Amino acid sequence: MGCSKDFNNVILELSEEFCCLTVDLPGHGKTRGMDNLARYSMSETARGAIALLDELEIDKSSVIGYSMGGRLALYTILHFPHRFESGIIESASPGLKTKKEREERRQVDENRAQELENCKFPEFLSNWYGQPLFESLRNSPQFEKMMARRLQNNPRELAKSLRYMGTGSQPSLWENLKENQVPLLLLVGENDVKFRAIHADMARCCRVANVVIAPNAGHNVHLENHREWVKQVRQFLGRSISTT
Repeated sequence: MGCSKDFNNVILELSEEFCCLTVDLPGHGKTRGMDNLARYSMSETARGAIALLDELEIDKSSVIGYSMGGRLALYTILHFPHRFESGIIESASPGLKTKKEREERRQVDENRAQELENCKFPEFLSNWYGQPLFESLRNSPQFEKMMARRLQNNPRELAKSLRYMGTGSQPSLWENLKENQVPLLLLVGENDVKFRAIHADMARCCRVANVVIAPNAGHNVHLENHREWVKQVRQFLGRSISTT
């Protein structure tokens, strides 16, 4: 439910060394109101990202993604590996491994999408960020500003995104990950038990993936401990670019 402005603090520091481009995913921020619902899917969004790079004449780059954006970043790397020097995946997964898991998750995503379409949005956000996954984020000094940005989203647009690019709709990338040769930094907070386990599994699956656990952070590392995030990303980008 985020937007590109969530990365303003970290970009401010990285922009001294790197050219940074941020994008709002379909249904988020200012990317909304598309007539073709297929445009909200992961495959179409990935193709759209590549088309944007083509338009900007960017042949190769490094991609960073958090949560849903991290799933998209991984999908795009695995389907267009020749376009990327490296990837930073923050608190995200390659999807669910079995058809049964995906079917069950699609129903959960559909229920949440319907809730978004019919809810009082501030109440929905309060309940969403009341989940244990976001406990440390709620204690972050960035939390209130982040919530204000979330309220600028359109809940009906978020519902479209959840239906077409939610975890239940995403194809499993676990087998693709085994063949990946694009260096990956898997960044996760020490308090995020669920995604620490997922990232550990990803690293065992992919020989060019390395896990970094950020202290004093949960699911949203770039807001909860942005200095550690910048430190790890700067080091990783410097290494990956110098070896390509």
